Amino acid sequence: MTVEVVAAVIERGDGAFLLASRPAGKVYAGWWEFPGGKVENGETLQGALARELHEELGIEVRCAYPWIQRHFSYPHASVRLNFFRVTAWNGEVRSKEGQALRWQRLDESLAEPMLPANAPVIAALALPQEYAITCAESIGVAPMLERLERRLMRGLKLVQVRDKNLGQSARADLARAAVVLAHRYGAKVLINTDLTLVRESGADGVHFGARDLLGLDTRPKGLLVAASCHSRAELDAAMRLQLDFAVLGTVQPSRSHPGAASLGWQAFSEIVRGASLPVYAIGGLLPNDMPAARRAGAHGLAMISGSWA
Repeated sequence: MTVEVVAAVIERGDGAFLLASRPAGKVYAGWWEFPGGKVENGETLQGALARELHEELGIEVRCAYPWIQRHFSYPHASVRLNFFRVTAWNGEVRSKEGQALRWQRLDESLAEPMLPANAPVIAALALPQEYAITCAESIGVAPMLERLERRLMRGLKLVQVRDKNLGQSARADLARAAVVLAHRYGAKVLINTDLTLVRESGADGVHFGARDLLGLDTRPKGLLVAASCHSRAELDAAMRLQLDFAVLGTVQPSRSHPGAASLGWQAFSEIVRGASLPVYAIGGLLPNDMPAARRAGAHGLAMISGSWA
């Protein structure tokens, strides 16, 4: 039997998130985890989240976005963890059940011991909410690099070099220059499809198209690995390979995929429900679409023109 559980990533404005230690008398007492608890009979996930956070921490949830779902088998139970990202609440966070609390930052040593189910969740939290995709084919390599540096200076942290039709030499030059710039500002670069170019340019990872994704038996090792998906079957393939994240769309009509059918937010939400890895929404989106994307279960936005305007 699988125990249904809700877990909250409660996020402060400075990027820190809340961890709680399991109180004495419980299994794994003293181990650190995300606040939450079991879903009671007849409760919705959101209802269980609100109840648990009020009982444990004394807060009233104002804004919580559905995020990822993780399955984990402990010796005493098999659990399905439904994670929400909580960004607004009423009240002061306080311990109401004798548990220790800690505001954790990703650039600090993690609290230990940490429940093993949470390791992939911590890695997913490190992914920024924007995934910018290059468009040198339409604006030129030099202007693309200029726009890239401006965005990096303002905090952009994740970039995909796409431009598959740019030409081999020009694309290689773009990739190498993009990696140098990104690394200067602490950002990461994925190259679309070409593993050889990933290695030659010093990029951080590879982004596969849906067709290449379905042909993979194992994920490349030692790299950040992502894939484009357009259906639940393709998203299932990404999850089976335990990729770091996926991109799903197109959500709305876009210039990069003229004539392609668009999902809309309702279908997007249905496809990503229960996904075990972060999923970015893509297709005709702008930065002000972020709240709608997160309400639909997206980790964030992947954008081409929306990232460079």
